[in-house]
Amino acid sequence: MKPPPGYLAANDTRVCRLRKSLYGLKQAPRCWFAKLTTALKEYGFVQSLSDYSLFVFDKGGIRINLLIYVDDMIVTSNSVEALTIFKAYLASCIKMKDLGALKYFLGIEVSRSSQGFYLSQHKYALEIIADAGLLGCKPDSFPLEQNHNLALSTSPLLSQPEPYRRLIGRLIYLGATRPDLAYSVQFLAQFMKTPREDHWEAAIRVVRYLKGNPGQGILLNAKSNFQLTGWCDSDHSGCRLTRRSVSGYFIQLGTSPVSWKTKKQKTVSMSSTEAQYRAMAYITKELIWLKIVLHDLGVSHTQSMRLYCDSKSAIHIATNPVFHERTKHIENDCHFVRDEIQSRNLHLVHVQSNAQLADIFTKPLGRSSFQTFCDNLGILDLHT
Repeated sequence: MKPPPGYLAANDTRVCRLRKSLYGLKQAPRCWFAKLTTALKEYGFVQSLSDYSLFVFDKGGIRINLLIYVDDMIVTSNSVEALTIFKAYLASCIKMKDLGALKYFLGIEVSRSSQGFYLSQHKYALEIIADAGLLGCKPDSFPLEQNHNLALSTSPLLSQPEPYRRLIGRLIYLGATRPDLAYSVQFLAQFMKTPREDHWEAAIRVVRYLKGNPGQGILLNAKSNFQLTGWCDSDHSGCRLTRRSVSGYFIQLGTSPVSWKTKKQKTVSMSSTEAQYRAMAYITKELIWLKIVLHDLGVSHTQSMRLYCDSKSAIHIATNPVFHERTKHIENDCHFVRDEIQSRNLHLVHVQSNAQLADIFTKPLGRSSFQTFCDNLGILDLHT
């Protein structure tokens, strides 16, 4: 720990010994997490290797799962008595406050019923709309125009880009429960360094879309099975600046949406088949990770994971172990999809393009198509 300026001579290389971590230092969260981890392991918890913030206790038929983010924790158990004993132990180790049943966590509102858990960010979305001064505006029915030219915009640069960056940053976090915003937010986030007036107007349009359904969220169905299903798609050369393709995937546990992402590919794909094959590799990694997390939570997933793709040529490349001329230039890490298919961990299924749920993550859609895909994704609005 460096001493304050003027305390020592200029050539003095001595430092202060840190006897206790101070709040705000980089060492503070590290020391806090180490202390909590030690207390949990002494109680019998095992730290998950797939997610270091997940701790699992399994002994004598009693199971306790603990998920931590900094100093906020979610604790679940199949025994109320065991949960009470554990919370008393934890209170003896650290200062903590029991907030009861889960209702609000990191800006995410949790509502429960016999149908399952409903996750939304209603309050957070209203704050975004209010900060933009659009509480009284007329809402839009979809977030981004279908045939826009924002990537090649020549409109004037924003004189103060900070509001644009702040708005996009808040929209990125809002995407935790809003799959319908994934593509538009990912696209607008590319211009945070030098945003233009057209980009600001497009971001305001996204806020106007929020105005129509601020309480929209996802339902984790209580009666859903544990079948992992993935949908992947790509827009070949979707980026008009770099000619790189845009990949998108959507994963369901039964009928409940659990993971989604829109991302520009790292390299330029030479064909639409290659772009689809790379998208397939991205979602396969996510599916394998989710299967490991389910195992850590005590959920057995012995059946094959289903992956829906609308490219027959990409499916042919993935299911055929023979080396193809058209895949010589593709990195080896993409070919692990073949190994997963041969080991029967993954089952590829062809789906028509108009029924591909991941299509909404790769390109802007019109009003009718956008609404249809939102309904198929399982996005609901509890407040309606």
